Amino acid sequence: MTVTIRPTDRLDIVAVAELIEEIERFYGSTEIQPLEERHPQVEEALFGSPPLASALLVKDGTGNLVGLAAYSFLWPAAGSSHSLFLKELYVRDTLRRQGVGARLMDELRALAVARSGCSRVEWMRDRDNPNARAFYKSLGFAEFDGKIVYRVDTNTG
Repeated sequence: MTVTIRPTDRLDIVAVAELIEEIERFYGSTEIQPLEERHPQVEEALFGSPPLASALLVKDGTGNLVGLAAYSFLWPAAGSSHSLFLKELYVRDTLRRQGVGARLMDELRALAVARSGCSRVEWMRDRDNPNARAFYKSLGFAEFDGKIVYRVDTNTG
């Protein structure tokens, strides 16, 4: 299957908001935010001033959104450089194991190389996701065991 990978534009906001529901269900969420709430949040995140994130989209031959890679640049990384942090890599199950995820990783690496001062690409994955671990291993990426992730919810009443 032929796919196109490109940056998001404003015409993609609704499709991205819809894909986020699929991503949430993939991770097991049962409380799905209504589309009318997701839509303005996606718009603000990707096109606010300044944008909070960027995304590469995967479109199939018929123009349907079938995957994305959401990322941000973070500072500092090594020394005073910055890094491209991959927050989400998602490919619809009908296209998995067809090289689409690998192409997204190649595109992300190219974005990082092209950006002056960007020293690395970083991401996390769930420990209990053997498919993700196998995918990244197949691309030659080593697991880094040096960090523990902390999280605090800001919506606690």
